Amino acid sequence: MLSIKKYAAIDIGSNAVRLLISNIIEQKGKPVQFKKNSLVRVPIRLGADVFVKQKISKENTKRMLDTMLAFKLLMNSHKVVKYKACATSAMRESSNGREVAEMIKKHADISIDIIDGEEEAAIIAATDLNTFIDDSKTYLYVDVGGGSTEFSIIDQGEKVISRSFKIGTVRLLNDMVSKEAWDELQVWIAQYTKKYEKITVIGSGGNINKIFKNSGKKLGKPLSYFYMTSYYNTLQSYSYEERITELNLNQDRADVIIPAMRIYLSAMKWSSAKNIIVPKIGLADGIIKSIYYDTVSSNTQ
Repeated sequence: MLSIKKYAAIDIGSNAVRLLISNIIEQKGKPVQFKKNSLVRVPIRLGADVFVKQKISKENTKRMLDTMLAFKLLMNSHKVVKYKACATSAMRESSNGREVAEMIKKHADISIDIIDGEEEAAIIAATDLNTFIDDSKTYLYVDVGGGSTEFSIIDQGEKVISRSFKIGTVRLLNDMVSKEAWDELQVWIAQYTKKYEKITVIGSGGNINKIFKNSGKKLGKPLSYFYMTSYYNTLQSYSYEERITELNLNQDRADVIIPAMRIYLSAMKWSSAKNIIVPKIGLADGIIKSIYYDTVSSNTQ
């Protein structure tokens, strides 16, 4: 007997808002399959408001509502049965984040959970990495967002510890990350990786996915520290406009990709990792898994 249901995850980040719709395929005697059906990304960049002015602007509030109305229609069209919407750093820190969430609930009938950094890290860590990791090895999972970056140590297939740091691409673009924040991250990485002989970094987020795509590597193959450093230097040699026109980067990616690489390279350097693998999964994938396994609350359509 084959059963296929659709679940949806809405990830409201500091740089972009995403809707992931996945097929949940159940067949008697076989493991459940999670298959991506549709992914829509809208680059609203809430963090540009919040990290500078501490609140979401009227313009972006309207864009948020328009986006959520569109997502609601898409979920209806796809016949999604369950969904969860999670807002992270930007809405968490905005003075009017809860007000915006209530307005969206009223007009778009979408319930938004504003989650803290630790819950975000835990949901991300719930993603299925079995295809990409070796249970005999140790990994530092790094999920770079616009407002924060979530780190998890995974050893022998089990999460050891997770931590969220307020170091993200939009914050870095606005020069809002102190030396003390970087020092604290360096100490944390060194403290929790020093006892392991060898570490591999797992990179998550839109920027590392783009970097991996541009590398031409096959899924599952690692990128070396040398490659990452070389590509970082190449990006820096181009102006913002040239990254759009000559490197074919979208305008909302062409600026944040450099601070994102700085975070990944720092994580690799401080953990002495020679390679980074890119499974192309993130918070939205973790939300889908968490809905299915009932480890988080969800909403029915």
